[in-house]
Amino acid sequence: MTVFEAQSTRSYSQEDVQKILQLAIARQARDQEKEFSYEQLLEIAAELEIAPETLKLAERDWQITQGEIQQRQAFNAYRIGRFKKRFGKFTIVNAVLLLVDLIGGAGLSWSLYILLFWGLGVGLDAWNTFQTKGEDYEMAFQKWYRQHQLKQTINKVVNKFLSAWQS
Repeated sequence: MTVFEAQSTRSYSQEDVQKILQLAIARQARDQEKEFSYEQLLEIAAELEIAPETLKLAERDWQITQGEIQQRQAFNAYRIGRFKKRFGKFTIVNAVLLLVDLIGGAGLSWSLYILLFWGLGVGLDAWNTFQTKGEDYEMAFQKWYRQHQLKQTINKVVNKFLSAWQS
């Protein structure tokens, strides 16, 4: 059997073709350190016999997905920032309480209980903050997203009102 015959008898599923092409395109872009233009994307799609309308729909779906990824990254950054703030308060308050307890008498006693119970709460908060999968995360993200959208809408209305007022 020749090399040509071995290559011509291979067959791949659509998913396998997508993965192989994705890896090849990524490798080529990485090797050449360049990005693809929209015209190049159209050329690649034409060579693969993908209709321009299908490509536009796929690009729109990709943009929606990218937008959601950016929203989730912003949400995660918000949660981490909120946790850092809470952890900072925990650290400062407990350091002061430990110092007061230490200076006040017979070593550390009552402040350790506060440290322990508040530390339990901080530990649970850390667990919730860094858990990025599951139903609780999705509910928290949806709530944050609605609040974020509401703030943006209110800001737009206020800005339009102020610009109309100034005119």
